[in-house]
Amino acid sequence: MIADDEPAARRGVQQLLAPYPEFIVASECRDGRAVLAAMDIVKPHVLFLDVQMPELGGFEVIRQLPPETVPIVVFLTAFDQFAINAFEVEAHDYLVKPVSEARFAATIKRLVKRLGAGVAAEREQAIVVSTARGALVLPLGDIDWMEASDNYARLWTAGRSYLLRESLADLEQRVSAHGFARAHRGALVRLDGVRALQGSVSGDLVAILVCGARVRVSRRRRSAFTVALRARCGE
Repeated sequence: MIADDEPAARRGVQQLLAPYPEFIVASECRDGRAVLAAMDIVKPHVLFLDVQMPELGGFEVIRQLPPETVPIVVFLTAFDQFAINAFEVEAHDYLVKPVSEARFAATIKRLVKRLGAGVAAEREQAIVVSTARGALVLPLGDIDWMEASDNYARLWTAGRSYLLRESLADLEQRVSAHGFARAHRGALVRLDGVRALQGSVSGDLVAILVCGARVRVSRRRRSAFTVALRARCGE
């Protein structure tokens, strides 16, 4: 999450983060109130936080957050006199604008080391997609099924779909350990969302999902899909 009242400053952080694909900007906020409102929804691992913002500054934001919800904080400010205050609230780093690429790289290196493998495992519990309103975090347990769509994958959840620029094969590697199985060449289904299996006149199976969707299970995938479903149900 990036929090700064200056749009140019937020764009600057995005540009500095661009060489590091392991970091995804899930939310941008222009004041402290917006940070507090978005925190429960976004649950960021890292918060790039300006010190001086309208209504609530960076330090006020930290004080109002429950201690267990405070992410790793990197302060970004044009003033160097607040550095001691930043480390009193256990900030990870304190960057003075304008930030050089070398200085930012050092911060990222320490962030990666601090975050470790735990975040990578946690990230696989959700997928971040881009929308017209910004990034959206989709928990895997809310995704009903996925289908190939040219160079994209289309993710279906609660009757709505979102495009992700990633192949279905790559997605399968990411989500197969979290209860998804291949129904046919162009579809992955969350097994916990399957209500029933029905035969079709063509000899294929059709997976009836709790959400109401019907996804064909090809003859080639029929056996593996059925075995995976039974194993998921504990049969």
